[in-house]
Amino acid sequence: MAKRGGGRGVSQKPVERDALPAGTEAVDTELFFNREVSWLAFNDRVLQLAESADIPLLERLKFISIYARNLDEFFMIRVARLHEQVRSNVARLVPDGASPSTTLDKLHQGIFEQGKRHADCFEKVLRPALAEKGLRILSAKDLDAEQRQQVDQRFREQIFPVLTPLAIGLGRHFPYISNLSLSLAVLLRDPEADEESVARVKVPKELIPRFLPLKGNVFVPLEEVIAQHLADLFPGMQVLSWGVFRVTRDADFTVSEDAEDLLKAVETELRQRRFGDVIRLEVQAGMDPKLLEPLVEALGLEQRQVYEEHGLVGLSDLSAIAFGPGFPELKDPPWTPVTQPRLRPDADVQDGGTVLSAMRRGDLLVHHPYESFGSSVERFVSEAVADPDVLAIKQTVYRTSDSSPLVPALITATENGKQAVCMVELKARFDERTNIKWANALEEAGVHVVYGIPSLKTHAKAILIVRREGERVRHYVHIGTGNYNPKTARLYTDLGLFTRDPDIGADVADVFNYLTGFGRPKTFRKLLVAPLNMREGLLEEIKRTIMAHTLERPSRIQMKMNALVDPTIIRALYDASRAGVKVELNVRGICCLRPGLPGVSENIRVVSVLGRFLEHSRVYLFERGAETRCYIGSADLMPRNLDHRVEVLAPVEDPMLAAQVRDILERCISDNTSAWELTSDGSWKRRTPPSPNEKRSAQGEMMERAVRMAQFQGGRPLP
Repeated sequence: MAKRGGGRGVSQKPVERDALPAGTEAVDTELFFNREVSWLAFNDRVLQLAESADIPLLERLKFISIYARNLDEFFMIRVARLHEQVRSNVARLVPDGASPSTTLDKLHQGIFEQGKRHADCFEKVLRPALAEKGLRILSAKDLDAEQRQQVDQRFREQIFPVLTPLAIGLGRHFPYISNLSLSLAVLLRDPEADEESVARVKVPKELIPRFLPLKGNVFVPLEEVIAQHLADLFPGMQVLSWGVFRVTRDADFTVSEDAEDLLKAVETELRQRRFGDVIRLEVQAGMDPKLLEPLVEALGLEQRQVYEEHGLVGLSDLSAIAFGPGFPELKDPPWTPVTQPRLRPDADVQDGGTVLSAMRRGDLLVHHPYESFGSSVERFVSEAVADPDVLAIKQTVYRTSDSSPLVPALITATENGKQAVCMVELKARFDERTNIKWANALEEAGVHVVYGIPSLKTHAKAILIVRREGERVRHYVHIGTGNYNPKTARLYTDLGLFTRDPDIGADVADVFNYLTGFGRPKTFRKLLVAPLNMREGLLEEIKRTIMAHTLERPSRIQMKMNALVDPTIIRALYDASRAGVKVELNVRGICCLRPGLPGVSENIRVVSVLGRFLEHSRVYLFERGAETRCYIGSADLMPRNLDHRVEVLAPVEDPMLAAQVRDILERCISDNTSAWELTSDGSWKRRTPPSPNEKRSAQGEMMERAVRMAQFQGGRPLP
């Protein structure tokens, strides 16, 4: 972690920072939680949702899948980085004082314990409970005669033709095993030669469903179907034993800031990613040592990189069943986002009935997925494309989807003679290929495509519409907290600000020029922009809030984010707490701040809300007597966001909209059904309502509020 100063020290035993070795952050085990262990606690909260009896069964299965997918990505990036540090003999300490090797040991123990609960939840609870409701996930050995006949036919016609058994040993090169692929290790005996050998069979789940559907809402794991037919794959051989395994590879990469062609550099790195070091080996518990030992040796793994699974391996694939059709009674009631009242067709007829005309009557705030992405953001762009007075459309793309209409709209804009600019972030992790595809399509259509700055990721969410109005040109802007992705807009909670404030418009124009050209703005009028002024701006807001605090007119800080990691910001929040400022934090995932420490953070409360929707919005609100400063945007409080990404935070200055944002924060802080509170020892305690009549669910209340607002006729909706 890079050396960083700033913020007043709050430790009772201050460390002389200038005396630290280069590249070392000040160590204080009393003030900071370990980032990786904190992430593990976050995934534990996801697991607790899978274990919650009051959640519908298929929603619990969804959380089983999400837990596994989260863990896969954690290994591919964070755990891989720790192993690289160990191999490179990096002894750099993180703020909590743990070395990379110590952290890996903590993670191995924690993941092992969670893994047993994860397997038990699926095998002992959800699998039988779903079977009682008519949805059966059966082992191949439990199929009846008719089902075995179905499986045999499917194997002969669809599965056997795509299988390729590969021998291991006997002078043969150990086969390449792709990342997160599922395989069977098979121990064979040649009766004639009286020799044993090992083979590997890849489970082709990319071509055939991992959970093979049979008649009557029955699913059977594909690897077990293959295992039942191993004799067909190895004729003349005796199958002594078999076991399922899966490898996880290092999937992180960096692109040199000196890269002459960023697109080619990313494409090259993506090809190399396939061959990243193996970081984890998952095996079914009880695998024959004659199978396990050759695998571990050939892959060159330590014991702490091997994980036994007491059940099926790779449960992230259960998402296909959890999100599949049918069984609505086992899922949450469907939710249809409503149209923001001021964007309803009957709300602004006198002024044209468009998003732009609604913006001329004042700023707008939308809250997804409670309010529709299609009738707000997508409509904003489509109307601009069709508007003859619109001269230019500029947009950032970090993560989007194949079905997004926003990017194709830029192609139409170009065909209509408008200037269209798209800032495509090629380094958006695991979405690189999708973004490369969009970038190529846009360039072929004549859209101005830029890839930003090689040393920085562009994570800002902004759309700029430039419109001719009489003798002047006006800027219409959308700044959001989430990606321009219609799929996640139905699953993630995000805020979006529509404004034609001239200062914000000019700032956004400067940001695009910064990304497309060589300029580096020294100041911004209203925006906080990383890596240029965001860190300093947030620290200044905290400092001003501290200075304004009195007993008669107390100040307050409320923040909502995905992760709180940055040591400098954390120290500044400790300063606020010591000054008596009430600090309320809604942190979905990682939190390295330690609340409740006497004399340091007793005025800080940290709450995490997890539920039906993924909490994703970032809000930073500072109350100083009669003055309130409220920002929304794309940045979490992590060094990578503040120093190594292009991020934007925009002020919400309309008092009614700021009150709406404050209402969202208050509901999240008050949640007592889907919320956990962080204690000073690092544990997260799930909240429970004092009585059945005092239940508070932030997401449930926001859905109810959206329905009420949808019924509001005309004017400006109240919180």
